[in-house]
Amino acid sequence: MNTKVLFVIATGLVLSTASINAQATDCATTASIAYEHAKVKNYDAAEEPLWKVRKECPTYSVATYQFGKKLLEAKYKKASGAPKTTLANELIALWKERFQYFPGKTKIGDMHSDIGQLMYDNKIGTKETQFAEFDKGYSEDKKNFKRPKKLYTYFSLFVDLHGEGKKELQGVFDLYDDVTEKIENEENRLAKIIAELTEKEEAGTALSSKEKRALKNSGINLTAFSKVKAGINQKLGELADCKNLIPLYTGQFEAKKADINWLKGAAGRMSAKECTEDPLFFKLVEALHKSDPSAKTAYYLGLLALKDKKTTTALKYFNQSAELETKSSDKAKVYFKIGEIMKKQGSKGKARSYYRKALKQKPSMGICYLRIASMIASSANSCGTDVFSKRAVYWLAENYARRAGKIDPSLKSTANKYAANYRAKAPTKTDIFNNPGITSVSVGCWIGETVKVPKL
Repeated sequence: MNTKVLFVIATGLVLSTASINAQATDCATTASIAYEHAKVKNYDAAEEPLWKVRKECPTYSVATYQFGKKLLEAKYKKASGAPKTTLANELIALWKERFQYFPGKTKIGDMHSDIGQLMYDNKIGTKETQFAEFDKGYSEDKKNFKRPKKLYTYFSLFVDLHGEGKKELQGVFDLYDDVTEKIENEENRLAKIIAELTEKEEAGTALSSKEKRALKNSGINLTAFSKVKAGINQKLGELADCKNLIPLYTGQFEAKKADINWLKGAAGRMSAKECTEDPLFFKLVEALHKSDPSAKTAYYLGLLALKDKKTTTALKYFNQSAELETKSSDKAKVYFKIGEIMKKQGSKGKARSYYRKALKQKPSMGICYLRIASMIASSANSCGTDVFSKRAVYWLAENYARRAGKIDPSLKSTANKYAANYRAKAPTKTDIFNNPGITSVSVGCWIGETVKVPKL
């Protein structure tokens, strides 16, 4: 090969390398400009360079798609009508591009639930195609499918498709159980944060700014999940009433009485909806206990014994159930049931013990705090030593009532009413003024707690 040819090849390689380096430098420079504008939400200035990077350097950085999503969402919030639908389609396209170039940095549950919600909100596609997006996200990546609104839409679409004859009723129940369990897990996680920080605050320890933010955000998110759970229950509506459950399970019983999972589901749903008066419930429990004696069957046998006013037998079964139960929310339900029996029998200390056990298993079970508050308030006269200390008991009752509303937003209105009622019966500012030096009151008898005197 002559020297001239070699020179041409070498020159071409140098120019090619320079071109590649220039393009890479251009990607980095353009991306830097776009990202800096996007970071301060100056989307008008960010848009042109950002879309240039997206088109010419799609694999440069996942930040292109992260900032692109924020830019489009800002426009989407302000838009209406056809332009809003156009932006929804752009967001969907952006998600798909991100997954194409950065699959390892894209959460399936987040992506498909977001696409499904955009389709649903903007009437893009059919109910079946909308549902398919949610279902793919939920079935493949449940952990990252967690926005309350999306969980509601997912379940709502399933119920609608059932109404059109495209989904089985049993499928509605199965999805309801699964989605509700996920919501309750989120509620328990948030309620635990609230309970721990509230107790810290009530003990007089100042919360850090990070803890205050965590307390506030946990309360907001807990309220959102509470509303969605109520919406899901409302959407399920009459589909899960005894008038539908009894004929459905009666018709399936002979064919499925050896199916342990079916028996568990049927007995559980009839118990939850208080369809325990029907003879079918006894048949289900009997068949289930025969095939697979467990925490659930012990609980159901306890319910049947309680119905027959055999309280001692019922408590025996409930305690068996609590020992055998491995699922926290179900164990909490058993402890609560025992607490209710103890409360009815007047054993307040034992009742409180079981309510606390229930709260340990399910921190979002605010009704337990309301029950404890009620028992404390009813003991004011017997657990105080003088007028001031007797009335001070109501401060303690108020504290418990307010906790109920904090960890269970669905009870907030009721809890506030009870708290206000207890506060009205507690010592007034004048009473506090006339008893200087008293900063706390030790409450005796079964209560055995100390309550702080509010500052004037």
